[in-house]
Amino acid sequence: MKYQEWLANVPEVITEDKLWTVKAYRLALFIADLGWNDVTKLMNDRRTRSLADQLYRSLGSIGANLAEGYSRGSNKDRARFYEYALGSTRESRDWYYKARFILGETVTTHRLDTLTHVIRLLLTMLPQHRGYAMHEEESNYHVVAQTGQLEDQDELRILLEHIPMP
Repeated sequence: MKYQEWLANVPEVITEDKLWTVKAYRLALFIADLGWNDVTKLMNDRRTRSLADQLYRSLGSIGANLAEGYSRGSNKDRARFYEYALGSTRESRDWYYKARFILGETVTTHRLDTLTHVIRLLLTMLPQHRGYAMHEEESNYHVVAQTGQLEDQDELRILLEHIPMP
């Protein structure tokens, strides 16, 4: 499933909401849908059943926290939920890394890169709502797509057009 195909099937009740304009939210919904197939594959191996549950919960939490935060009245409240979304995104990335033995390198790399892109978006959004920068060490969150290093828009386009499935 390519991102454009997925977009065409998202119901209007979701796409007409103002929240849909938030790129991190759209990517969160997309990666959660991709996660459905990944979790299904993980459930087939007894050793990764609890991992599958944790992964799907953390993937679902990203979009849910973005939605709740977006609906808050103050920037402070909004930022708190965006921080929860950031935590869930990093948690999802951690679970995907642990699932790499079942999902394979291609799927894992794609999911890690997509989640890293969401992290970068959230790290940009948070200071806008907090009123000050995050107190995180400077880090280069550059995503390396399979074709090599690319500019931000190109890397996202490639991630969304070339979706490996387990």
